[in-house]
Amino acid sequence: MVQAPGGRAAGKRKRASTSDVTAAAEGTSARERILAAAGELFAEHGFDATPTSRIAERAEVPKGLIHYYFRRKQDLLTALVDRLPEEDVESDRVAVRGDVAGSLRRLVRELDARLEASPLLSHLLWREADTHVVVRQAMQRRFRAVVEQIRRVIELALPPGPVSCDIDAAALLLARVVNHRHSLARHGSHDDELDREIGFIARALELGAGPPRKIKPA
Repeated sequence: MVQAPGGRAAGKRKRASTSDVTAAAEGTSARERILAAAGELFAEHGFDATPTSRIAERAEVPKGLIHYYFRRKQDLLTALVDRLPEEDVESDRVAVRGDVAGSLRRLVRELDARLEASPLLSHLLWREADTHVVVRQAMQRRFRAVVEQIRRVIELALPPGPVSCDIDAAALLLARVVNHRHSLARHGSHDDELDREIGFIARALELGAGPPRKIKPA
């Protein structure tokens, strides 16, 4: 039987393609195991106290494979920060016109839920923010995002009419309170004063919004 021209080469190409797909799948799995192990160990012991050999042991991969995917140990931290979930909350879903305090409480509950859904966030980011610039930058981005979300919710929840209150200052103040509270979450601390602080901020905002109020003579 005469073999079609290029038949053998085509067969080789097919086998090589299948092999490449298998190798890529194995590589993806190994990379995911490395990142998962690094995240757990960094959260448990800190970045500096975790050698790559321990990461390789927990991920069940050769140590050299870590350096194949991540040239430096710092690159592991960068990859973990990039994988963290976004903090975005739909403002329309939590804001109710005329109910600033309730709207802000619902927003904070949503932010708390995202923190609880990502233990890596509470253990890794705040633990490493002081010593690693990539983590500090991620924290700053998240803080700015929370400020903006609070500001949007306040604008949607304030009663209609002219606004003389400082919404930006109120959003910044509450974002700092939430940020501090989240930074203590890894220690099991809870800020029971948050509800009172939200109420105080909401009352101050409502006094500076809406139609002018008539002042009764003394």
